[in-house]
Amino acid sequence: MSQQMQFPPGPPAPMGAPAPQTARNGLGVAALVLGVIGVLSGLIPLLFWLAGTLGLLALIFGLVGRSRVKRGQATNKGVALAGLLLGIAAMVAAVIGAVITFTAVKGAVDEINKSLETSTAQPKTGTKGEDAAATEGGASGSEGEALHAGDTAEYDSGLSVTVSKATSYSPDDFAVGHKGSNKAYKITVQLENKGKEKFDSTLTLVEARAGEDGKNAEQIFDGSVGKGFTGKILPGKSASVEFAFDAPASAKNLDVEVAPGLELDAAQWELKL
Repeated sequence: MSQQMQFPPGPPAPMGAPAPQTARNGLGVAALVLGVIGVLSGLIPLLFWLAGTLGLLALIFGLVGRSRVKRGQATNKGVALAGLLLGIAAMVAAVIGAVITFTAVKGAVDEINKSLETSTAQPKTGTKGEDAAATEGGASGSEGEALHAGDTAEYDSGLSVTVSKATSYSPDDFAVGHKGSNKAYKITVQLENKGKEKFDSTLTLVEARAGEDGKNAEQIFDGSVGKGFTGKILPGKSASVEFAFDAPASAKNLDVEVAPGLELDAAQWELKL
């Protein structure tokens, strides 16, 4: 009877051998990508905020990536270093872009404010007209002081506004805005463009108040008056329009206010009836 042969087991595998590690190069690559995008964003001043954010992230990722290389956990030392340097460059570009952007915005705001201060200023010294010689002080056009019949209010833009004296007016049978117990008065408003640019007269607003109580005098519309200003006035040209207002029979004065558009302050005339 045959016997089965038995062999001793082989020696065990050696213990303590280090397991292979995978290089952790992700942060270095991320630093490079973010740095490139950050620098490109920094070339556009308005994107300074994006360049700064990406540059900061690239700087952080690049530093961490280099630390991993030093510990033997990563192998892309050059990539991490390039990402770090690009991050710094992106942050510098962000600072420059911010300075350029804020300077440009400040300059634009200053120009707008300067333009508004010029266009909305009160009329300059007015020109004495028909009733100025009989009125103490004449016409000045200064803030808080009314002009008189025939006086001219002048603006820095080169526009001048003149209002004639008020004369009695007889509305036609189809007039709107006139009460039979009241009196109607007509005035002529002239706009003269002494500036260098066209003036749009379409938005010129003319209003009036009558009597000591200062109640609004309703504007009269008929076939002859009430059409208002239309179109643009060329430099060196003028335009005149007649307006009529309804006033109580006892009214002794008609206060007229002319606002030549939205950008210029209104001027006031005190007309005797």
